[in-house]
Amino acid sequence: MKAFEGFEDMEPWFGLEQEFTPFNLDTKTPLGWPEGGMPNRPQGPYYCSVGPENSFGRAITDAMYKACLYAGIAISGTNGEVMPGQQEYQVGPCVGIDAGDQLMMSRYILQRVCEDFQVYCTLFPKPIVEGDWNGAGMHTNVSTKKMRDEGGLEDIKQAIYKLGAKHAEHIAVYGTGNELRLTGKHETASIDQFSFGVANHGASIRIGRATPKPKERDTLRIADHLRMPAHTS
Repeated sequence: MKAFEGFEDMEPWFGLEQEFTPFNLDTKTPLGWPEGGMPNRPQGPYYCSVGPENSFGRAITDAMYKACLYAGIAISGTNGEVMPGQQEYQVGPCVGIDAGDQLMMSRYILQRVCEDFQVYCTLFPKPIVEGDWNGAGMHTNVSTKKMRDEGGLEDIKQAIYKLGAKHAEHIAVYGTGNELRLTGKHETASIDQFSFGVANHGASIRIGRATPKPKERDTLRIADHLRMPAHTS
């Protein structure tokens, strides 16, 4: 709370994209995977997919979405993720510390819904380490009023420079297992190297494509640098 005190006029908005991986109760087999094996098709057709051969776990995210709405959580969407069986939901935009409170309550609701479906759910960054499969992260979209106003790109860059100066310090408190996921592969930046770019999925911080254009409004998308998926975060 103290970090936000005295800065209310900045109007910080946060949008959180929480990825998670549902497993069968053996805790080893993601939904849609053959027991003891791997899918016979590579990544590609599963992202934002439809059809029983591509989408696994939609009933869980749909139920979780409805439960969050009933609970007053500012949930704003769901989608299937890149790795088969992996799912994502979005919370926000929220103002200030409210984002963290809503995220934690949404995580509780997620676990409660998975209990009803008798599915094991993990937020661990790299639940499948063998093979060519994406991990699970939490993109954090953030902006201040100045960033959203015309000419806000300079404010965005100043924030990026400050984050880059403390990259290692920040990574150290983002939970366990991130070194398994942030390898520079599978749409991530290396955990050891800070970077940023426009519409760059492999950067630590990704600026929206429309943001640098005059009179356009967008949020600063803090990508892999601020993904905090570990169970300890």
